[in-house]
Amino acid sequence: MSDVINAAVKALNDKMGDDGFDGTAKFVIEGEGSIVIDSDGARASDDDADVTLTADADTFESILQGDLDPTAAFMSGRLSVDGDMGLAMKLGSVLA
Repeated sequence: MSDVINAAVKALNDKMGDDGFDGTAKFVIEGEGSIVIDSDGARASDDDADVTLTADADTFESILQGDLDPTAAFMSGRLSVDGDMGLAMKLGSVLA
């Protein structure tokens, strides 16, 4: 597993605390791997999810650091979403 994935899992779990996420979402970080977020928190995984968000490592890192709004990333084509768009919007508020 890549250092990028390990760091992202830690950052996502820190942001969510003990609350987890109501639903199942997958982040695919191009060239690195994928992360699944659900009620148990974030973990490195390629399991199926209700929504899949795909971005390069730089975009994902900018979103996690709060430098890039997930909606703006989507609108500019830097983040693609496949699946439940409502769940993706809910995830955006967790990442903020």
